[in-house]
Amino acid sequence: MLAELALGYPDRLWRAVGHPVSWIGRLIAALERGLNRGGEGRRRAAGVFALALVVGLAWGAGALVAALGWLAAVLAGSTLVAQRSLAAHVAAVADGLDAGLDAGLDAGIEAGRAAVARIVGRDVAALDQAGVARAAVESLAENFADGVVAPVFWMALLGLPGAAAYKAINTADSMIGHRTERHRAFGWAAARLDDLVNLPAARLAALLLVGAAWLVPGASPGGAWAAVRRDARGHRSPNAGWPEAAMAGALGFALAGPRRYGGVAVEDAVMGQGGRRELAPADIRRALALYRAADGLLIAGLAVAAVALW
Repeated sequence: MLAELALGYPDRLWRAVGHPVSWIGRLIAALERGLNRGGEGRRRAAGVFALALVVGLAWGAGALVAALGWLAAVLAGSTLVAQRSLAAHVAAVADGLDAGLDAGLDAGIEAGRAAVARIVGRDVAALDQAGVARAAVESLAENFADGVVAPVFWMALLGLPGAAAYKAINTADSMIGHRTERHRAFGWAAARLDDLVNLPAARLAALLLVGAAWLVPGASPGGAWAAVRRDARGHRSPNAGWPEAAMAGALGFALAGPRRYGGVAVEDAVMGQGGRRELAPADIRRALALYRAADGLLIAGLAVAAVALW
């Protein structure tokens, strides 16, 4: 985690060889093109086979790298955690919206929409400033769970192979775990397994955000805990509601609710009932402060556990 915070993933390396997650993604895309055909039963069986193959290869690659020694494991493991890149992408949304103060509100909203489109799957064309800001904060909360806490959780539990296998599952879900005609059967296993492996991390992420609220001026740990208990289970996702509710309750926001994906309106419960929905760039930065504090708690907790085990 410290290596990823310090180094990130160099752009030059990305341009030269790509990223481990992009390698996994190319394999999934190739398997989907070759196997996703026939009736529903055949598609579902093919999806199970494809997922097992991808996860097995990721586990094997992780074990191979780990066998090279601790330094190789550190460098490879840092590519599977997204602390630095997540903060940068979310901050870019706030920066884009802030550009509206100088170039006109419409220009700022367009820049914010372009930035938030890189981190969310919903339709962004009709979002106003508050909608863009809410989307950024929701993505920050959810991706804290599945982009930071989950790979670290499985790495702590099962080593580098566990983290690599988790990233394979999570990438498969993001690519094929959709309820569309094409992917409903083929991506069924990926979606179900992703829900399962994210269960512990989503709840741990919520607890970290509640704890972080003690450290961030103006945040409410009591509000965060109350929102988690009241709202988290109402979310359409079995996992996303936990960190979103904690983030919303800590900062007095109202997140989630109705959204549009691929032109289809999706109804969802509000996380942080009674909170404020009209968010601004400054609110994105408040959410980032809470995220950084929660991430710091995770690093500190792991350090204490490592010393105790050693």
